[in-house]
Amino acid sequence: MARPVRALLALAVLLFAGGAARDGVDAWIDATDLPVTLSETSVEVRDRDGVLLRAYPVADGLMRLAPPQLGAVDARFIDMLLAYEDKRFRSHSGVDPLAMGRAVAQALWHGRTVSGGSTLTMQVARLLEDGGTGRWVGKLRQIRVALALERRLDKDRVLSLYLTHAPYGGPLEGVRAATFAWFGKEPARLTPAQAALLVALPQSPETRRPDRHPRAARAARARVLDRMRARGLITAEQAETAARAPLPETMRPFPMLAPHLADALRAADPLARRHDLTLDAGLQARMEALVQQAARKAGPRVSAALLAADHQTGEILAAVGSPAYAAGAGRQGFVDMTRASRSPGSTLKPLVYGLAFDQGLAHPETLIHDGPVIYGRYAPRNFDGRFRGDLPVRAALQMSLNIPVIKLTNDLGPARVMAALRRAGAQPRLPGGKPGLAIALGGVGTSLRDLVQLYAVIAAGGQGPLLRETQEAPFAQTPRVISPAAAWQLGDILRGLTPPPGAPAHALAYKTGTSYGHRDAWAIGFDGRHVIGVWMGRADGTPVPGAFGGELAAPVLFEAFGRLKPEFEPLPAPPPETLILTTAELPPPLRRYRPRGAALMPSGGPRLTFPPDGARLARGDGRITLKLNGGVAPFTVLANGAPVATALQGREFDISSPGRGFSTLVVVDHGGRSDRVTVQLD
Repeated sequence: MARPVRALLALAVLLFAGGAARDGVDAWIDATDLPVTLSETSVEVRDRDGVLLRAYPVADGLMRLAPPQLGAVDARFIDMLLAYEDKRFRSHSGVDPLAMGRAVAQALWHGRTVSGGSTLTMQVARLLEDGGTGRWVGKLRQIRVALALERRLDKDRVLSLYLTHAPYGGPLEGVRAATFAWFGKEPARLTPAQAALLVALPQSPETRRPDRHPRAARAARARVLDRMRARGLITAEQAETAARAPLPETMRPFPMLAPHLADALRAADPLARRHDLTLDAGLQARMEALVQQAARKAGPRVSAALLAADHQTGEILAAVGSPAYAAGAGRQGFVDMTRASRSPGSTLKPLVYGLAFDQGLAHPETLIHDGPVIYGRYAPRNFDGRFRGDLPVRAALQMSLNIPVIKLTNDLGPARVMAALRRAGAQPRLPGGKPGLAIALGGVGTSLRDLVQLYAVIAAGGQGPLLRETQEAPFAQTPRVISPAAAWQLGDILRGLTPPPGAPAHALAYKTGTSYGHRDAWAIGFDGRHVIGVWMGRADGTPVPGAFGGELAAPVLFEAFGRLKPEFEPLPAPPPETLILTTAELPPPLRRYRPRGAALMPSGGPRLTFPPDGARLARGDGRITLKLNGGVAPFTVLANGAPVATALQGREFDISSPGRGFSTLVVVDHGGRSDRVTVQLD
């Protein structure tokens, strides 16, 4: 008689003997050192409804997801598993006496081991210890551990261990990993064909892999279906239909939605095994597809990022850090551009105007002069180099003019603007440490998240929730940044911007921005419920020639809202205290913008009396004499937009000739008022 057969026979005698023999077996079982039952499982990142966004392999490279609740596993699969593998699982104590007796009888009859009589508990023992089944010593150890497990754990816990550790081919361990890889879903609802395949796979997971050995997989599934039909768990028609069902042809990749955000959360809390986010998996997938499409259309090396949030709750609903997580195609996809510090271009201008409204410096219908100004050596210019003269503040913001917003920033003080940005929940970075007037035009580092946070505050009425991406993060609000009236006025102005071709007008309050050198293209917008921000550019900071926020990012913004929901939600009604008047109806101090301290200045600005406009002058000794009336010293003179003389106190002075041809000469006084002439120099 072979040694394995003798071992099984001896064990059966011990297990079914009485008295002192059973006492010895009990002591032997109680003295068992159990293997570790709390194995490492994959870190899982899930969306607001528990849908898997991403799973990380465990240290040994396996995909072993967290144990499923038994109620979350298809009940028919559980019934089929027990009926096929261990039909007396609920009644035995770890070893099935009848199955063991059958195994011993078959071994005696055939002179070799025909069936091992393993229970699910014995299989759990083998899986936990990664032990073999061929040698009798290994079988004896499995029996001992199985008996000990059943004394210390209840049946559901033992079954859960099986569902966590059973192998399903390749790196897959556990039924949740298996259903994701083979069927693309959780194991809550399975067809008879899917359930039968999952019952058959663990017996020989590599030789029955449906993607590599479809014939063996189909045969093994058929055997399970035949037995289930014979035991009445499925009908003959169900068995026949399941036998014809196609097998999975490939092992699907695990979900990898919001990979940058998942990486950041895992790095911040490396011990957490699960992160429950506020994101919506379906929306995240749609937004990732949109960003990929937009980046491909924009050209090689162009990256893009998108952030969508509910500005009433602060919940982030989608976060796309790049068009592709991999670093291919020169797009540096591994860089999370929702958090990268970039120049915001003109997207901070609404904040400056909102602060100016609250400070009584301006109203949306206040007239402001768009003309040459200079502050020290800083002479801001509009993007196109043109001046529009007097126009309402509303139009100045809608046209994104630079000079009006610099005037307001100078009166407010750059430090006030920076403080308001921080109160809004942003974390701006200053390259030089001290803010200057250029922050209003993008001279400060901000991230896409910062800008979406700022616009969420504006959309929420000037005080809004802090953005959050995890469900455990508490709801928190910012301090008040601007008044409800100022916030409404900004929304009313921004929804008047001309939308991209084909997009609805007056549905979305939005602002675009383009940073210096065409390095960053922005579009941030909100309706009555949601706020979305889009960034496009190159992750390495190199220019994208011809890229403008209005042309590149704005169409993506409107399409993102279309993928978020079928219709825009209306902006709120104006607060009762909002002053809605025409320019002529405004109080006199608000009809025309005047810088702080202007009340102490003479009413007239500077006027160039020589040379007259259109004059033709000889260059002579390379100097030109200027004469002026009015205005308040000191004066600054610009030639063709560049300052050529500053801190001038008199009313007559010489400047260096700017060279042959036509030149525009501008004189600016202490109050920012100006006059200009165009002359031709021979």
